[in-house]
Amino acid sequence: MKVIVVGCTHAGTAAVINIKEKYPESEIVVYEKNDNISFLSCGIALSISKVVTEPEKLFYNSPKGLEDLGIKANMKHKVLDIDFINKKVKVKNLMDNEILEDTYDKLILTLGSWPIVPRFEGGELENIVLCKNYDHAKTIINKSKDAKNVVVIGAGYIGVELAEAFKIQGKNTILIDAEDRIMSKYLDSEFTDIAEKTFTEKGVRLELGQKVEKFEGKDGKVSKVITNKSKFEADLVVLCIGFKPNTHLLKDKIDMLPNGAIMIDEYMRTSAKDVFAAGDCCVVKYNPAKDTRYIPLATNAVRMGTLIAKNLVEPKLKYLGTQGTSGIKIYDLSIASTGLTEEMANKTTKFNVGSVIVKDNYRPEFMPTFEEVILKLVFDKDNHKILGGQIISKVDLTQFMNTLSVVIQNEMTLEELAVTDFFFQPHFNKPWSLLNIAALEAIK
Repeated sequence: MKVIVVGCTHAGTAAVINIKEKYPESEIVVYEKNDNISFLSCGIALSISKVVTEPEKLFYNSPKGLEDLGIKANMKHKVLDIDFINKKVKVKNLMDNEILEDTYDKLILTLGSWPIVPRFEGGELENIVLCKNYDHAKTIINKSKDAKNVVVIGAGYIGVELAEAFKIQGKNTILIDAEDRIMSKYLDSEFTDIAEKTFTEKGVRLELGQKVEKFEGKDGKVSKVITNKSKFEADLVVLCIGFKPNTHLLKDKIDMLPNGAIMIDEYMRTSAKDVFAAGDCCVVKYNPAKDTRYIPLATNAVRMGTLIAKNLVEPKLKYLGTQGTSGIKIYDLSIASTGLTEEMANKTTKFNVGSVIVKDNYRPEFMPTFEEVILKLVFDKDNHKILGGQIISKVDLTQFMNTLSVVIQNEMTLEELAVTDFFFQPHFNKPWSLLNIAALEAIK
């Protein structure tokens, strides 16, 4: 069995390692346009802030690691075309421009995503950079050394992490977003208000509710960011507006959503015979809303890549979907969420949405120290099923959202969560779990 894998970051790496383990006699060929695999881009901000001093440590595998397993890892090779009928791929060697053809029995598409880059006037100026891969990381770290004024465009997770990192390094940092709140896709206002207050106190300038219109430059380098409301000095601009599926190669050849996300079934199969797909190039089953959505997350990618190996020869293990669970640390705040926020539930579903917020100290007050935690539950008022949750505190209580993710996946109700068994130990918590407390409050 010959397997060709197009793209090899998280989903691709997980797929080939597990395929080789399950089918040791298989021939696996990887075509990757970069010269590396498995880069954890979520660590770029950690490199800028010097929490991680060597960006090279943000890889958890390598081309040599694959070769040692007997996998042929072709780096700096770009797939130009795919013939799904005759099971052929056309590939360009980016090192010598040689064009070659290859054939497969099974094809795996793990093409990933790419940053959204609107066509701004002045967008070609130097020092306007993206934040996605290892090359981007090296460029940002290098250019930020001499930058005094840094503008980050996009206040999702990556944008806010970068803003914190640049400020830690003493840069005049401005964070711009078209939305009125930072991290609005992940958190409701009760939580973003706290995060925004922290940023402001630390000196990060938040410029929200405005759209970038163009860039101005001097000597070929960016010098100003112009929005519909104001102008900002900039020596370095980082675009973190969002991501889109990197699937232009497949246009009109395979079933995809209008945004380019590949349609797959519960066994990771595409509409083409013997062709699988996983990761940020695909749609995912989104359990809280009972629909499919585009949710690019490394955690989804690794799971989906692993499932390809399980289902490569015959369907055996179904994809259970995702809750979009995520977490972030901003200064001393540990924040996490899972499922639908109240705002997104009202905007994108027809549920009769309810919510409850509880504030409590995370462990008994007789302990030497204790901190306040805020937890929110979002639920359907008609059937009491849990739809989502969020948490914020100065101690790391983010694992509550992993627990709540399981609750949502298993369609538990408020009544069931209210009396679910959780341990108690004064070092860690109170007799009633925060999740119990929130559910009991919601039942009232």
